[in-house]
Amino acid sequence: MDYRQIPAMFLADAPGLDFLNSVATPVDVEVDWISDGEGLLAWLEQAGLVPRATLATMRSQATPSELDAVAARARELREWFREFVQTRKGRPLTASDLRDLEPLNQLFERDEQYGEIVANVTQGGSIFELRANRRWKSPESLLMPIVEVLARLVCDEDFAQVKACEGPRCTLLFADHTRGHARRWCSMAICGNRAKVAAHRKRLKEREA
Repeated sequence: MDYRQIPAMFLADAPGLDFLNSVATPVDVEVDWISDGEGLLAWLEQAGLVPRATLATMRSQATPSELDAVAARARELREWFREFVQTRKGRPLTASDLRDLEPLNQLFERDEQYGEIVANVTQGGSIFELRANRRWKSPESLLMPIVEVLARLVCDEDFAQVKACEGPRCTLLFADHTRGHARRWCSMAICGNRAKVAAHRKRLKEREA
Protein backbone atom coordinates (compact mmCIF):
# COMPACT_ATOMS: atom_id res chain seq x y z
CA MET A 1 0.00 0.00 0.00
CA ASP A 2 1.22 3.52 -0.79
CA TYR A 3 2.28 5.29 2.42
CA ARG A 4 0.66 8.50 1.13
CA GLN A 5 -2.80 6.94 1.45
CA ILE A 6 -2.70 6.73 5.25
CA PRO A 7 -1.11 8.91 7.96
CA ALA A 8 1.86 7.52 9.85
CA MET A 9 1.14 5.85 13.18
CA PHE A 10 2.32 7.34 16.47
CA LEU A 11 0.93 5.01 19.13
CA ALA A 12 4.03 3.87 20.99
CA ASP A 13 4.31 6.58 23.68
CA ALA A 14 8.01 6.69 22.81
CA PRO A 15 9.41 8.42 19.69
CA GLY A 16 12.12 5.80 19.26
CA LEU A 17 9.51 3.05 19.05
CA ASP A 18 7.36 5.19 16.76
CA PHE A 19 10.32 5.14 14.38
CA LEU A 20 10.38 1.33 14.48
CA ASN A 21 6.64 1.42 13.81
CA SER A 22 7.22 3.41 10.62
CA VAL A 23 6.69 0.09 8.85
CA ALA A 24 3.49 -1.70 9.89
CA THR A 25 0.35 -3.47 8.73
CA PRO A 26 -2.46 -1.17 9.89
CA VAL A 27 -5.11 -3.04 7.90
CA ASP A 28 -4.17 -5.99 5.69
CA VAL A 29 -1.22 -4.71 3.65
CA GLU A 30 2.19 -3.65 4.94
CA VAL A 31 2.93 0.07 4.74
CA ASP A 32 6.46 1.48 4.89
CA TRP A 33 6.26 5.22 5.51
CA ILE A 34 9.96 5.72 4.71
CA SER A 35 10.11 3.61 1.56
CA ASP A 36 11.69 6.52 -0.32
CA GLY A 37 13.16 9.96 0.27
CA GLU A 38 9.87 11.82 0.11
CA GLY A 39 8.39 9.34 2.55
CA LEU A 40 11.22 10.00 4.99
CA LEU A 41 10.66 13.76 4.79
CA ALA A 42 6.93 13.31 5.32
CA TRP A 43 7.45 10.99 8.29
CA LEU A 44 9.96 13.35 9.92
CA GLU A 45 7.46 16.20 9.55
CA GLN A 46 4.59 14.18 11.02
CA ALA A 47 6.85 13.09 13.90
CA GLY A 48 7.86 16.71 14.54
CA LEU A 49 11.55 15.79 14.51
CA VAL A 50 12.73 18.27 11.86
CA PRO A 51 11.57 21.87 11.30
CA ARG A 52 9.34 22.34 8.26
CA ALA A 53 11.65 25.02 6.88
CA THR A 54 14.56 22.58 6.99
CA LEU A 55 12.55 19.91 5.18
CA ALA A 56 11.54 22.43 2.50
CA THR A 57 15.20 23.35 2.02
CA MET A 58 16.15 19.68 1.69
CA ARG A 59 13.44 19.17 -0.92
CA SER A 60 14.72 22.08 -2.98
CA GLN A 61 18.45 21.48 -2.66
CA ALA A 62 18.86 17.69 -2.57
CA THR A 63 18.21 15.40 -5.52
CA PRO A 64 15.57 12.64 -5.25
CA SER A 65 18.34 10.03 -5.46
CA GLU A 66 20.19 11.64 -2.53
CA LEU A 67 17.03 11.61 -0.43
CA ASP A 68 16.27 8.03 -1.44
CA ALA A 69 19.76 7.02 -0.32
CA VAL A 70 19.20 8.61 3.11
CA ALA A 71 15.84 6.84 3.38
CA ALA A 72 17.60 3.54 2.65
CA ARG A 73 20.06 4.26 5.47
CA ALA A 74 17.15 5.10 7.78
CA ARG A 75 15.53 1.74 6.97
CA GLU A 76 18.81 -0.06 7.70
CA LEU A 77 19.07 1.79 11.02
CA ARG A 78 15.45 0.91 11.79
CA GLU A 79 15.87 -2.80 11.21
CA TRP A 80 19.17 -2.96 13.10
CA PHE A 81 17.60 -1.22 16.10
CA ARG A 82 14.44 -3.33 15.85
CA GLU A 83 16.59 -6.43 16.45
CA PHE A 84 18.20 -4.71 19.45
CA VAL A 85 14.78 -3.96 20.94
CA GLN A 86 13.17 -7.30 20.10
CA THR A 87 15.91 -9.25 21.89
CA ARG A 88 15.77 -7.04 25.00
CA LYS A 89 12.15 -5.93 25.43
CA GLY A 90 10.54 -7.09 28.63
CA ARG A 91 13.71 -6.84 30.73
CA PRO A 92 15.84 -3.99 32.06
CA LEU A 93 18.91 -3.07 30.04
CA THR A 94 22.32 -3.80 31.53
CA ALA A 95 25.76 -2.25 31.11
CA SER A 96 26.73 -5.14 28.83
CA ASP A 97 24.17 -3.92 26.26
CA LEU A 98 26.25 -0.80 25.64
CA ARG A 99 28.65 -2.48 23.21
CA ASP A 100 25.75 -3.24 20.86
CA LEU A 101 24.83 0.46 20.76
CA GLU A 102 28.14 1.50 19.24
CA PRO A 103 26.55 2.25 15.81
CA LEU A 104 24.53 5.04 17.47
CA ASN A 105 27.62 6.55 19.09
CA GLN A 106 29.44 6.43 15.75
CA LEU A 107 26.63 8.43 14.16
CA PHE A 108 26.63 10.91 17.05
CA GLU A 109 30.28 11.67 16.31
CA ARG A 110 29.20 13.09 12.94
CA ASP A 111 26.49 15.38 14.32
CA GLU A 112 26.60 19.15 13.71
CA GLN A 113 24.93 20.39 16.87
CA TYR A 114 25.57 23.62 18.75
CA GLY A 115 24.05 25.48 21.67
CA GLU A 116 22.37 28.89 21.64
CA ILE A 117 21.18 31.11 24.49
CA VAL A 118 17.65 32.36 23.77
CA ALA A 119 14.92 34.17 25.69
CA ASN A 120 12.79 31.91 27.85
CA VAL A 121 9.20 32.55 26.77
CA THR A 122 7.65 30.38 29.49
CA GLN A 123 6.30 31.92 32.67
CA GLY A 124 8.62 31.96 35.66
CA GLY A 125 12.14 30.61 36.01
CA SER A 126 15.22 31.97 34.28
CA ILE A 127 14.94 34.75 31.70
CA PHE A 128 17.16 32.73 29.34
CA GLU A 129 17.34 29.11 28.24
CA LEU A 130 19.89 27.02 26.36
CA ARG A 131 18.59 25.68 23.05
CA ALA A 132 20.22 22.89 21.03
CA ASN A 133 20.38 23.68 17.31
CA ARG A 134 21.66 21.63 14.41
CA ARG A 135 23.43 22.54 11.18
CA TRP A 136 21.56 20.71 8.44
CA LYS A 137 24.49 20.55 6.03
CA SER A 138 23.45 17.52 3.98
CA PRO A 139 20.55 15.07 3.53
CA GLU A 140 22.43 12.67 5.80
CA SER A 141 21.91 15.09 8.70
CA LEU A 142 18.23 14.08 8.61
CA LEU A 143 19.29 10.86 10.35
CA MET A 144 20.50 12.69 13.44
CA PRO A 145 17.13 13.42 15.12
CA ILE A 146 16.28 9.74 14.57
CA VAL A 147 19.53 8.69 16.23
CA GLU A 148 18.67 11.04 19.09
CA VAL A 149 15.24 9.52 19.79
CA LEU A 150 16.70 6.01 19.64
CA ALA A 151 19.34 7.02 22.16
CA ARG A 152 16.70 8.59 24.42
CA LEU A 153 14.74 5.34 24.27
CA VAL A 154 17.61 3.30 25.69
CA CYS A 155 18.54 6.01 28.21
CA ASP A 156 15.10 7.05 29.45
CA GLU A 157 12.71 4.12 29.02
CA ASP A 158 12.37 1.07 31.25
CA PHE A 159 12.87 -1.77 28.77
CA ALA A 160 10.95 -4.05 31.12
CA GLN A 161 7.87 -2.14 29.94
CA VAL A 162 8.70 -2.15 26.22
CA LYS A 163 6.18 -4.52 24.70
CA ALA A 164 4.93 -5.92 21.42
CA CYS A 165 1.24 -5.66 20.62
CA GLU A 166 -0.57 -8.92 21.25
CA GLY A 167 -2.50 -8.66 18.00
CA PRO A 168 -1.87 -11.88 16.04
CA ARG A 169 -0.70 -10.05 12.90
CA CYS A 170 0.45 -6.79 14.47
CA THR A 171 4.12 -5.82 14.44
CA LEU A 172 3.84 -2.62 16.48
CA LEU A 173 5.88 -1.96 19.62
CA PHE A 174 5.04 0.39 22.48
CA ALA A 175 6.20 1.60 25.88
CA ASP A 176 3.65 0.67 28.54
CA HIS A 177 3.19 3.76 30.70
CA THR A 178 -0.20 2.70 32.06
CA ARG A 179 -0.86 2.31 35.76
CA GLY A 180 -0.21 -1.32 36.63
CA HIS A 181 1.51 -1.82 33.25
CA ALA A 182 -1.47 -3.74 31.88
CA ARG A 183 -1.39 -2.42 28.31
CA ARG A 184 -1.67 -5.23 25.74
CA TRP A 185 -2.49 -3.54 22.46
CA CYS A 186 -0.94 -0.95 20.18
CA SER A 187 -4.35 0.72 20.24
CA MET A 188 -7.74 -0.28 21.65
CA ALA A 189 -9.30 1.19 18.51
CA ILE A 190 -7.29 -1.16 16.28
CA CYS A 191 -6.02 -4.44 17.73
CA GLY A 192 -7.93 -4.14 20.99
CA ASN A 193 -11.21 -3.88 19.11
CA ARG A 194 -10.25 -6.78 16.81
CA ALA A 195 -9.56 -8.91 19.88
CA LYS A 196 -12.96 -8.03 21.36
CA VAL A 197 -14.72 -8.95 18.13
CA ALA A 198 -12.80 -12.25 17.88
CA ALA A 199 -13.60 -13.12 21.50
CA HIS A 200 -17.29 -12.33 20.93
CA ARG A 201 -17.42 -14.56 17.86
CA LYS A 202 -15.72 -17.35 19.76
CA ARG A 203 -18.29 -17.15 22.57
CA LEU A 204 -21.14 -17.27 20.04
CA LYS A 205 -19.70 -20.38 18.40
CA GLU A 206 -19.24 -22.05 21.78
CA ARG A 207 -22.87 -21.34 22.67
CA GLU A 208 -24.09 -22.68 19.32
CA ALA A 209 -22.02 -25.81 19.80
